[in-house]
Amino acid sequence: MTTQFTYPGRELEAMTFAENYNRWILSVFKPFLGRHVVEVGAGAGSFSRLILEESACETLALVEPSASLVNELFARTASLRLHRNVEIYNSTLVEAATRLREQQQPDSIIYVNVLEHIADDEQELRMVHQTLLVGGRLFLFVPALEWLYGSFDESVGHVRRYKKRELAKKLQRLGFGIVKSLSFDFLGIAPWWISFCLFRAKQLDSTTVRFYDRFVVPAAARVETLVPPPIGKNVLLIAEKQ
Repeated sequence: MTTQFTYPGRELEAMTFAENYNRWILSVFKPFLGRHVVEVGAGAGSFSRLILEESACETLALVEPSASLVNELFARTASLRLHRNVEIYNSTLVEAATRLREQQQPDSIIYVNVLEHIADDEQELRMVHQTLLVGGRLFLFVPALEWLYGSFDESVGHVRRYKKRELAKKLQRLGFGIVKSLSFDFLGIAPWWISFCLFRAKQLDSTTVRFYDRFVVPAAARVETLVPPPIGKNVLLIAEKQ
């Protein structure tokens, strides 16, 4: 069975302006990243570029099923690929797993805002477990809180929003140990609910994303680093293959 992705297309373009937000995510991942990294659902390469700029990885494999987004991915990472070993796969993880195991021998696999698009996420996570080296790590960033599921989730093909505890239990059943599990972006809960649950907006507004990224995210990152929130708009989880 092939894993199915539902692609948001242009609807997530606004997130290319969320530079501080993506750096915040990567700052939590970074101490745990290995040398041979795979990013699944790399899209147009916003997060991929940061991995190349800020991590110490020796190889980076970018897996992206959308042909149109792969073209952007090639363009966005072109200058950074000159001094790093970067491979781009126009496929899903399930389709690319054998080649990844043989060529990259990955010790780190990253999903940022991707797993929620996959109908059979358990099959996907099982494939991640098979693809990673023993001791390799899975890095997840997913939407949280089922009651925040609204018009935007529907419009971009989100199958679900996650509960932190249930996600951890699912990973443990599949043979992962939990390294880190955090609620993320507490301050984003209220504006998200107002925009996408109350007013039923269907797209992210680039002006709003820029404002939030510039003026809210730096302060939120500092506060949440010191005092982890009890709930958040997202869950960030790092798990290790046992």
